Amino acid sequence: MAVKPTILIQLDSDPQPSSFDAVVAVDAGADRLLQYGDVRPEAVRDLVYGAIFTRGPKDLHRTAVFIGGKDVKLGEAMMAEAIACFTMGPLRVSVMMDANGANTTAAAAVLAAKRHLDLQGVRALVLGATGPVGQRVVRLLAREGAHVRAGSRRQDRAAGVCTAVAEAVPDATLEPVATDSAGAVSTAMQDVTLAIAAGAAGVTLLTRDARSACPSLKVLIDLNAVPPLGVEGVDVMDKAVERDGILHYGAIGVGETKMKIHKAAIAALFEANDRILDAEQIYDIGGRLEGQ
Repeated sequence: MAVKPTILIQLDSDPQPSSFDAVVAVDAGADRLLQYGDVRPEAVRDLVYGAIFTRGPKDLHRTAVFIGGKDVKLGEAMMAEAIACFTMGPLRVSVMMDANGANTTAAAAVLAAKRHLDLQGVRALVLGATGPVGQRVVRLLAREGAHVRAGSRRQDRAAGVCTAVAEAVPDATLEPVATDSAGAVSTAMQDVTLAIAAGAAGVTLLTRDARSACPSLKVLIDLNAVPPLGVEGVDVMDKAVERDGILHYGAIGVGETKMKIHKAAIAALFEANDRILDAEQIYDIGGRLEGQ
């Protein structure tokens, strides 16, 4: 009997499903790709039911769902709707959420830092911590045992991120900080060993002066690839480039690891029919790649 092809169902909140995600899916080994654009949470149930009722339980690991699109909040809601469909024992499929690349980017950034630092107890500052990537970076660092300062222009929004992360990581050590001025950023940088800028494209979050005022800094990661970059003095291509005793990573320097994680996570979807891949699970996949 012929082996059934692997099928990845791409649910995208954007009108046109991402060609980037489609190419990665094919390169990761998906035999067939079914793309749906402009998907909203209320449409997910019927699409997922179509996936789980067409194959027998022994073949369901060869069907999986990928949730993408630029809107991460919509992606999270779509993920929740997909999971809610899995109430019939073995009738389920694996699901991965990586809207706007938030999960794979955050995983790659934290793993880059982990190559050089023992994250347990390290003092880290995440700039742009209220954005979708920043929130996930805070979560993953907290899970590794880091003391994380979550930076935002507004103290209350930074505190909101810390509250949400504390619910997911009960033993997290978190500190909300306002970064609404050059002086506030310099204060937030005090005694920091790791700084990750995860803010909006084209916004400089960390100046040379604020960085130079932090002699404890060892690793600096900027996830913004659009000029002006998020950190002055970081090149978008930097990958563990040392300057003034600090190891620098730029967005493309981190991107190589992100791509590897993305492909490995897609491949992992077809290993079983019960994988739920969110930030933590995707990070763990990346960690196994780092250990190879």
